[in-house]
This record gives sequence, structure tokens and C-alpha cells, in this order.
Amino acid sequence: MGAFEDNSGKLSAKVFKEDLLHNCGSSRPEVLQGPSFGVDTSVIDLGHDLALAVSSDPLSLIPSLGMEISAWLSVHLLANDMCTTGFPPQYAQFVLNLPTGLSRSDFNTYWKHIDRLCKTHDIAITGGHTGQIQGQESTIAGGGTMFLIAPKAEILTSNGAKAGDRIVMTKSAALSSTSLLALAFPETVKENLGDQIQAKASENFWQISLLEESRIAARTLKANVDLHAMHDVTEGGVLGALDEMAEASGLGFEINADLIPVKNEAQKIADLFEIDPLFSVGAGSMIIAINAEAENELLASFKSAGIPATAIGSFTPPSDKLITRNDTTKEFFFDGTDPYWAAFFKALTAEWT
Repeated sequence: MGAFEDNSGKLSAKVFKEDLLHNCGSSRPEVLQGPSFGVDTSVIDLGHDLALAVSSDPLSLIPSLGMEISAWLSVHLLANDMCTTGFPPQYAQFVLNLPTGLSRSDFNTYWKHIDRLCKTHDIAITGGHTGQIQGQESTIAGGGTMFLIAPKAEILTSNGAKAGDRIVMTKSAALSSTSLLALAFPETVKENLGDQIQAKASENFWQISLLEESRIAARTLKANVDLHAMHDVTEGGVLGALDEMAEASGLGFEINADLIPVKNEAQKIADLFEIDPLFSVGAGSMIIAINAEAENELLASFKSAGIPATAIGSFTPPSDKLITRNDTTKEFFFDGTDPYWAAFFKALTAEWT
């Protein structure tokens, strides 16, 4: 067992609450939303009815998948957290702890893609730190922070869901995990599932941005009136994100997991790697809590934009979390384990190509 627990990825809710939550420096009155499990964005009151929203995430650098894919992950995973506020990011800081084996040419390619993506989304890079670290061979090459300034009353956080809210999710479960597996082990996937499935699953990678979903939701519904909270799906998949959102908001839920869409190619990749797509890293999908009367309006807006969206259940008062799966309803439990990481390293060990 490791220093914290026998697990990869984010720390569990238990470790976060026991080791971190009560050791967060000084308490300042202008911090409207500070650290909280399941809440990825902090909010600081600037006065004059404005607030600063801040979010941080690791930066990906995966040489085997290429510099463009690495940069796409680095920028969009940060932006996905930020846009759950209902606003796009405006500023970014990057701390790069690069492996010594990374060439200057590869670094320049990576950074030019970062620069291009930030320009595309009107994000100013305001600073950071860059260095090479001896012995640093991780695919996590540092961290980034994004910021935005917006009207205080209109900023959303993922703990704003209310009892009775309908739960809408966008796109498909396991988009990022299955696409990354298809990209990392293309020959194995082609051999077992065929070229077309490998190509379709790989292409799903470019759908991980949530900026458009956020814009549509914020444009269609009024923040903190009909649109109550948004949460991006990352580790733990759709069901893990839903559990985080319920915990953060102090609510239960009733959902029909049989309604959760899983693209055919994503399901086939998940079956090959023996992972449950509903609990696997799912960047590219967003969970949205809305007033029940606004469901049809929001779904219609997504449909007009060509973005698949599905209502999968409702948040309930603090009580049991109930999930219907394979037509059987039972109490929901999530131990925090995302099967993607174990599957990825198992495939590496088995020398899948």
C-alpha cells in the first residue's frame, strides 16, 4: 500500500476531509467558496458585485501520444473545470516540471499548441514557471491554474444543486478513457475490434472540451434561477461525478443508469479493457442540475447545437442515493476507484501495442 492508499489518481474524499480540509491556511471573509470535495472552482469576492473564480489541475505531457494531444488535454481539462462556473476562462498560469529527456524541439511543439489553444479560446497566459526536473518521468508535467472575473451573482459552483433538480448529462460516458486507450494501444484495439472501432474511438478524443456546453447552458437558462450547478466528468466517470455533486450539495439522487448513453465504440473499448464505462474517466461529458421546468428548453438548445444531451434522473433531499441499472433499483455506492488507471497499466505490463 502506498503512502495514502492503494490507488492512483485523485485522493479519496476520506483523505481529503481528514488530511487537507482543515489545514487550508488563513480564513478570509472574501473567500466565498474555498476548498471542498467535489467542487473544482474557488470563488473570491472582489467587491462591486464582481468575483474572481479560480481552478487548478495537473498538466498532461504524454510523449507516446504526441505533443498536440498532450497540449489539448492540458488546456481543455483546466478549461472544463472553469467553465462549470457558466463562464469561460480568461487567464492562465502554467507550472511546467519537465522531464530532462524532453527535447527543446518537442517542448516548443507542446508549448505552441498550448499558445494556439489559449488564443483560440481568448485565454491570456499571465505567467508561471518552467524547468526540467531530474528523475521526472511522469505523464503529469506540472500544473496549471485558470481564472475569470464575472458578476458574483451569476457564478455557479458544483455544490449548488437543489432537491428536485433534473440531472442532464451531455455526450457519452467514458469518452476520454476509451479514446486514450484506443490511442495508446492502437494495434491491440485494431486486432481485437477492427480498424473502424479504433479510428472512431480515437476521434472521440477531440470531443473532450465542455466550453460549448457551458455557453449553451448559460445562454439558455438563468444562472442560480433555473441553472443551478454544473460539474465536469473526470475520474470516477459519470456516476462518480454525480456522486461528488450530490455530496457537495448535501443531496441524494434517483437516476436511471440505463439511460446514460455510451457510444458503441466506447462500449467496445471498455469491454476489451474490462472497465465499466460509467465509472471510467469521462472528460467530454458534463453533469448539469436544472429546475425541472427547464428540462425541455435546455435539451432543445443542445439538440439545436448538435450536442447530445440526456436527462438521467433527479436530485432528491438528503437521503438514499438510488440507481436503476439493468432494470434493477438499489442503493448507490462508489468507493472512489476509477478502473481506467489499472486497465492502462495492466495493458502496459502485458506489452499491448
